[in-house]
Amino acid sequence: MDAISVLMIDDDAHLGDLLKDYFAKYGLALTQAIKPSDAFALLKNKKFEVIILDIMLPEMDGFETFKKIRVSHQTPVIMLTARGEVMDRVLGLELGAEDYLPKPFEPRELVARVKGLARRTSKNNFKLKSQQLELDVVNRSAKLAGEDLNLSSYEYEILKLFMLNPGVTLSRDRIMDELKGIDWEAISRSLDVAISRLRNKLGDSAKAPKYLKTVWGDGYCFLGTVEEV
Repeated sequence: MDAISVLMIDDDAHLGDLLKDYFAKYGLALTQAIKPSDAFALLKNKKFEVIILDIMLPEMDGFETFKKIRVSHQTPVIMLTARGEVMDRVLGLELGAEDYLPKPFEPRELVARVKGLARRTSKNNFKLKSQQLELDVVNRSAKLAGEDLNLSSYEYEILKLFMLNPGVTLSRDRIMDELKGIDWEAISRSLDVAISRLRNKLGDSAKAPKYLKTVWGDGYCFLGTVEEV
């Protein structure tokens, strides 16, 4: 399988060098642009599958850079925000960024975000499998031990999000952000209800989870490994 091409726009050259080597272990080919002007030049000559964009940049900030990129490119973007800067996250998502990650971050989580985003924006003609659980992206369905789970659209999208990010703790806010295209019934409590129903269909439980674990105070995490089939 060809490496996933990633463009990182960040003026921290040391961080870029570290991530380039780390990403290569997971099938990601990272190219770094120190300045937005360098990034625009690279985008004219090469196709990237994911862009990692820092907000604090020379020449112009990440928001202005994002706007200029979107004029001619629809490449999915992960924005890097300062930890605790909620308005940066909100503005990035409102502009159309697909994801955000606060600094400092764990490199493994960034890898998971990049790979998950690359999958979601590909042709979406794959299946995800973990133990006896299989999710069919084409038919928007899931089976457990060969039996159809009859998921609602809410439940399917939640399960897909978790299986694209195995081992990553997803906060309730992030899940709501990721599923912002879905018209949640009222308040975020509906998310907890949907996850509870999904757990029941998976034969899971909060006390002895096989697939969905509650990380108290932080969110939820999909247990185990997921393979693409």
